[in-house]
Amino acid sequence: MPGFSVIIPLYNKEKDIRSTLDSVCNQRYSNFEVIVVDDGSTDGSAAVVQSVRDDRIKLFAKQNEGVALTRNFGVEKAEAAHVVFLDADDRWLPEHLSDLDKLINKFPDAKWYGTAYEKRFNDKLTVPLEAPVMNKTNWFGLVENYFGNCLVESIAWTSAICFQKEFFVQLKGFDHRITNGAGEDTDLWIRAALVAPLAFCTNISAIYNLEGSNRISLTPTRQRVFMNPDNYEEAAKTDPDLKKYLDRNRYAYAIRHKIAGDQDSFNRLTKQMDPANITAKQRALLKLPKSLLKLLFRIQDLFNKRGVRITSFR
Repeated sequence: MPGFSVIIPLYNKEKDIRSTLDSVCNQRYSNFEVIVVDDGSTDGSAAVVQSVRDDRIKLFAKQNEGVALTRNFGVEKAEAAHVVFLDADDRWLPEHLSDLDKLINKFPDAKWYGTAYEKRFNDKLTVPLEAPVMNKTNWFGLVENYFGNCLVESIAWTSAICFQKEFFVQLKGFDHRITNGAGEDTDLWIRAALVAPLAFCTNISAIYNLEGSNRISLTPTRQRVFMNPDNYEEAAKTDPDLKKYLDRNRYAYAIRHKIAGDQDSFNRLTKQMDPANITAKQRALLKLPKSLLKLLFRIQDLFNKRGVRITSFR
C-alpha cells in the first residue's frame, strides 16, 4: 500500500502539468501513488500526463464538475491512509513528502498535516508564508491556535496539505456548492481546525504558482459562489481569533464584490464584520469607491511585477 495518495485535479493545464508531475516524481520519499483526475479538459492536458512514464501515476477522466468534486473524486480512488493535494500548476520541492512523513511519524494521532510554502508571483517576486508560527525554524509541531496564525495568510494551503483519508471523509470533503475556487479550501480548513489541531512543519517545501495558466481564481466575481463565513458565527462566539479570521475573509470577499459592482453582497458582508477585527488599511479601503479600488489594484500589480509586494493584511 502506498504511504500517500497524491490528488491532482486537472482542467486545461497543458502548459503546467508536466512540471507539476516532475516535482512529484522527484520526491525523496518515493512510496506514493498519483491520482490525476481530468475534469473534462478540452486541451492536451491528458496527453501530457500520459506521456510521463511512471507506474505510480493513474489518470482518471470525468465530465466537468468543478475543482471541489474533482478533488473529492480523487480521494474516493485513493488507496493510501493519507491523502495529499497538489494543484496542476503548483510544484513541490524534493523534501515535501519526506517532511509530511516525518510529521505523521511524530504525530500519528493527528488528523491533518501541513508544511510551509512560498508564493511565486513572477520571476521577480517570491515571498515565504507569513505567520507567527514561521518564527520557529525547522519546527515540527501541533498548531494549537490555528486561526490566530492565519490572520495575514493561511498556514493551510491546498498544495501543501495532507489529511488522514478517514478524517477527510468524516468532514465530507470539499464543499462543491462553493464554486470556482471561491473558498472551498478555506471552508474545509475551518471545519478541520474546529475538530483537531494542525500538525505543521515550518520548512518551506511547496511553491504556490500565481502565474499558472487558466487559474479559476481569475473567474469573474459574479460567476463565483463564495464560502459563507456566517456558517461559523456560532463557533466564533467562543473563539475571538476565529471571529477575527472570519471577518478578514469577509473583508477580502467584500472588496471583490464592490469592485464587481455587487453592492448587495458588499453590504451583507460588511454588516456582519466587526471593524476592530480588520486592519486600518482594510477599513480605509472598504470606504473607497469602486473606481479608486480598481486603480489601487492596478498599482499593486505594477509593484508586484517590479518585485515589491504590497498587502492590506498587515
